[in-house]
Amino acid sequence: MEEMIVMEKGTDISLIGCMRKVPDPRAPYNQKHKLLDIIVITITAVLSGMDTWNEIEDWAGSNKEWLGQFLELPGGIPSHDTLNRVFQMIDPEKFHEAFFRWTSAVAGTISGVVSIDGKTVRRSRDGAGSQRPIHVVSAWACESSLVLGQLRVDEKTNEIKAIPELLDILCIKGCIVTIDAMGTQKDIAEKIIEKGAGYILQVKGNQPVLMEDISLYFEKDVFTKPKKDLRQEGLYHKEICNDHGRIETREYYVSDDIDWLLQGHSGWAGLRGIGACVASVIEKGRTTQTISYSIYSIAGMTAERYGRSKRAHWGIENSLHWVLDIGFREDESRIRAGNAAENMNVARHIGVNLLKQEKSCKMGIASKRKKCAYDQDYLYKVLGGLDTGI
Repeated sequence: MEEMIVMEKGTDISLIGCMRKVPDPRAPYNQKHKLLDIIVITITAVLSGMDTWNEIEDWAGSNKEWLGQFLELPGGIPSHDTLNRVFQMIDPEKFHEAFFRWTSAVAGTISGVVSIDGKTVRRSRDGAGSQRPIHVVSAWACESSLVLGQLRVDEKTNEIKAIPELLDILCIKGCIVTIDAMGTQKDIAEKIIEKGAGYILQVKGNQPVLMEDISLYFEKDVFTKPKKDLRQEGLYHKEICNDHGRIETREYYVSDDIDWLLQGHSGWAGLRGIGACVASVIEKGRTTQTISYSIYSIAGMTAERYGRSKRAHWGIENSLHWVLDIGFREDESRIRAGNAAENMNVARHIGVNLLKQEKSCKMGIASKRKKCAYDQDYLYKVLGGLDTGI
């Protein structure tokens, strides 16, 4: 899909223009409602806080006159059963391609940290039909606050196969790609380097020998050195966060002295250094400490930059996954038949992108959704914020 980014002159790259490319899965004689109308109604209703097919139908009925300004609606407002049935039938790969085409045009050249991580849509599981809950691997542009793309996998362990496929469709040249330990694989590191990007990959128990060697090195040769000397060389950085009675201290260390590591761990494309984060938390009089390690491919990495990149990676949890769970109530959704759960995940990602880019309203995502529901001018503004063509 990478060629989708290069579009012919005159191509409609608005949200509506891109959604027109989604193939209609219905037979020609069974098309009372236009597919584009169904898709746009669903996206605008999701933006407006609607989470079920019944709510979407009710919202659309109450806003029929407004929707009629830019939709044809030859059959009126589709019923909740029709909305559900069509979203079950839409090819999720084609729906994602339309989303990716639009996001690529909107995002332009991405810079900074791109975080890749997976999330399970918990209530998409169908016990009666032995259907597993869907697990989606997403790419999040931290500085732009945009979902760049996502792929569904059967379960979390299959993230290893999905991440290279997701990287294939992204333009990440010059970016730093951060992935948790599941994605710390040699072929994934090689793919990132091939794409012209750098990486910071967390090292945990799934790479036991690498983990042991890195941890022993830091314990013996880095943590024992005076922090003042390390700071002067850019190899140590400390930050303290005090929030709601919780004091967290994070100390970051980096080292590019890794000739010894390369001798026993060849095959890591572009490997330039290793990093550590020592996090200490004081809460209710109790102190806990954790240490995490990573490998990275960025030449001249300083501890301060390493810390910024690690913090940016948490953005996919705080700014995307948490928003989907709390702002869009994704984990409570019982939409799961056919392809509906996966397609609704894409619709929510569109909602996240639109609402994140609307800066005039200083509210959280959940509050912005409510405002969209009662303020048509604001809804129009949100939809126009990324050149939807509406």
